[in-house]
Amino acid sequence: MQTIVDFFNHPIFIVLGGISTLITLIAVLYGIYLFARGIFPVWYRLGMGLSKRKIAIFAEKEFDDLRDMLFESGLFLKENIIKIEKPSLKKAKGMTLFLMHWKSFESEIEKILEMKNLETALIVYAPQSEGFIDKPMMERISNERNAIVVNLRGRLLNDILVSMITTGKKTK
Repeated sequence: MQTIVDFFNHPIFIVLGGISTLITLIAVLYGIYLFARGIFPVWYRLGMGLSKRKIAIFAEKEFDDLRDMLFESGLFLKENIIKIEKPSLKKAKGMTLFLMHWKSFESEIEKILEMKNLETALIVYAPQSEGFIDKPMMERISNERNAIVVNLRGRLLNDILVSMITTGKKTK
């Protein structure tokens, strides 16, 4: 047994052990740096988005259904979900996430696009059962930054979460 201990006490193993420890320490510190620069800011923006950001829902009779879907997901607070009606569109000014039911607010899309800032996400919920958005309007929406058209209800929640992450940082 002593022969094995003496063999590994050879100076070459001590040097290799020191180098291995140094490489491991550098790798751990670099991993912490990458986490702090990449993952933590996303988690922070998502957490702030879920707890503080207001969601403006442009809908009429569909509002209760959309609000309940968001609230029942367990991710959003009811007080952060605001109903926007046609006479009071300006109430949404300053909010950073617009969820628009297409059929209800089709005639108001230009006003909504004018109100939308670069940091504001616009999600247009247009179920196929209610008809399609015409091609010129799809191109108009497509030219907007942070604008999404969603046809499926299951996809809607995912797009809201992704929009909260991508639009959560304030530009200087």
